[in-house]
Amino acid sequence: LILGESGTGKELVAREIHRRSDRSERPMIRVNCASVPKELYESEFFGHVRGAFTGALKDRIGRFAAADGGTLFLDEVGEIPPELQSKLLRVLQDGEVRAVGATESVKVDARIVAATNKNLQEEIEAGRFRRDLFYRLNVIPLYIPPLRDRPEDIRVLAESFVQKHANGTARGISGEAIELLEANNWPGNARALMSAAMRFALGFREELAPTPSSDLGLNDQMAQIEHSLLVSALQRAGGQASVAARDLKLPRKTFYDKLAKHGIRAEAFRNA
Repeated sequence: LILGESGTGKELVAREIHRRSDRSERPMIRVNCASVPKELYESEFFGHVRGAFTGALKDRIGRFAAADGGTLFLDEVGEIPPELQSKLLRVLQDGEVRAVGATESVKVDARIVAATNKNLQEEIEAGRFRRDLFYRLNVIPLYIPPLRDRPEDIRVLAESFVQKHANGTARGISGEAIELLEANNWPGNARALMSAAMRFALGFREELAPTPSSDLGLNDQMAQIEHSLLVSALQRAGGQASVAARDLKLPRKTFYDKLAKHGIRAEAFRNA
C-alpha cells in the first residue's frame, strides 16, 4: 500500500516495484479507481460475458484476469465505493473472480499494489472504507514523503524534467534557478515541479518566487500552463494540430479534447 500526497510519484514507485519483481515479464495493469463509473466497477474489475447487461455485445476480460501472473495497480483505492469494497475483498481473499453474467469463477494470481493520497484510518472511522479491506491491502505500507521534505531531490528531478522536455538539448539549470526552486514549498509536489521544468524547457520566462503569490488555486494555475503549452505547440506547428499533438506527445483525440476544453481553434494559428 503506497501512501502519500498527490504528485509525489506513487505510480512511479509501483512501476519500479513491478519492474524489479519476478513478475516483470508479465503485465502491470493500472486502474484509476476514481475514474470508473460506479455502475461499471464489477465489469471493469472482473469482466463480463456477452449479454450480461444491455450493451454487453461480447465477452470482456476484467483487470484482475488481465493482470494474471503480473501486477494489478489500484490507483486512488480510497475512492472505491463502500458497497463494492466487499466484492474486492472477496477476490483478494479467495484469489478467484467471476465475470458479470458468468456461472463459474476462475483463479487469478495478481500482485496487488494500491495507492492513495487519503488517510484511510480517517476514512475507516467515517465509515467510507472497510477496515478488513484496509488490513488486506496494508501488508507492506510505503509512505512517499512530499517534495518539501526531500529538497535534495529537487535538483535531480528538475534537471531530468528539463532534459526530457527539451529533447536532451538543454545545458542544465543555473545555480540561481535551483536555489529558487529549492525555496518553493511545492504543494503540487513533483508534478508541479515538472510543470515548472516544462516552462523552462519551452522558453517561458516566468519568475519563480520562494512563496507563490498568485491568487489562483493549483488547478487554475495548471489550466493556465496547459493553455500556454497548447498555444505554443500550435504556433510552432503553424496551426497543424496533428503535428502539435505529436510535439506534445499526446494522442490526437486527447489533444483535440484539450483544445475544445480551452476554446482554442487550431486554424487560427495557420500562417501565423
